[in-house]
Amino acid sequence: MSTIHEVAKAAGVSISTVSYALSGKRPVSEKTRLRIEDAVTALGYQPEAGARMLAGRRTHIFALTEPLRADTHAPTHMAFVLATAVAARRRGYDILLLTDEQASEGMNRVAASKLVDAILVLDVAPDDERVAIARSMRTPTVFIGVPDDHSDLTCVDLDFDAVGRLAVDRLADAGHSRIVLLGQTEVSYRRSNFPRRLLHGVQQRATERAVDVDWVTTGEIATDVAIVRSAVESALDQGHRAFIVHAVDDTHEALLSVLTERGLRIGVDVSVISAAASFDTAALAVQIDTIPLVPQRSCEFAVDLAVRQLDGERLPPEIHLLPPEYLSAGSVAPPRD
Repeated sequence: MSTIHEVAKAAGVSISTVSYALSGKRPVSEKTRLRIEDAVTALGYQPEAGARMLAGRRTHIFALTEPLRADTHAPTHMAFVLATAVAARRRGYDILLLTDEQASEGMNRVAASKLVDAILVLDVAPDDERVAIARSMRTPTVFIGVPDDHSDLTCVDLDFDAVGRLAVDRLADAGHSRIVLLGQTEVSYRRSNFPRRLLHGVQQRATERAVDVDWVTTGEIATDVAIVRSAVESALDQGHRAFIVHAVDDTHEALLSVLTERGLRIGVDVSVISAAASFDTAALAVQIDTIPLVPQRSCEFAVDLAVRQLDGERLPPEIHLLPPEYLSAGSVAPPRD
């Protein structure tokens, strides 16, 4: 079996240059890279992933870019990371997780090194800097989320706009004309795309159904339970009896706690719908109607799209919005006089 020393000698370069060319850790001129490629091919050198890359074969690695910031809600984001890893492993691929807060740096790095077969993009921002990078590279890239500028991109996501419309319809059909939307943190409406889409769906359908909506954010960076409790108590004092919750489990628990303290029965005195919850609402003290956000659905779809592209399918760039599913638990009832 040939060695890296023999490759370096045949290509007329140093061992470190061969290593850089195979790993992508440092730039190597195109002329030098081609000489190394020829030497690798001639000698049949197989330096694990590097040789497969030069030989034009797959590395069977997907990069998953998921920037972890101070405001990141770790349980939600890690649910998507795990779902992607499981879906990829099922198809014979490993995941290289890129958690750089400056997401573009990691994405540029793996694209330049040719270490991965495809790139999956999580925690998509409205004006995501990774959009421009995806358009500039040949590596198949799938966004699990939808940026504002999504032309020429392949994206997969729950149809959050439809989630908002569905939640309003259920409450309006029950006879409610006033709704409180307990939303995400304030920063999430600036940094993330999906909260704004759900909010848009709620507000648009509420206008169409002549329903008044009070929208409450639940803190600046992290969910503030005191803010949630105060908002719920104020809404109840004003006569509100219908709630849509698009927030983390702490917000759900705070709402249910206040309702219990007030002696109000869910599904009798008060109506509650959990919209796009990624956690198991069955763990709550009271069962409520849920329109779930299931990480496995979007992540498995995204992995499948990436694999199909690698298998040679010519898939046009497209936005794939997954329709919402309504799970009833009896928490919506007509308003009481």
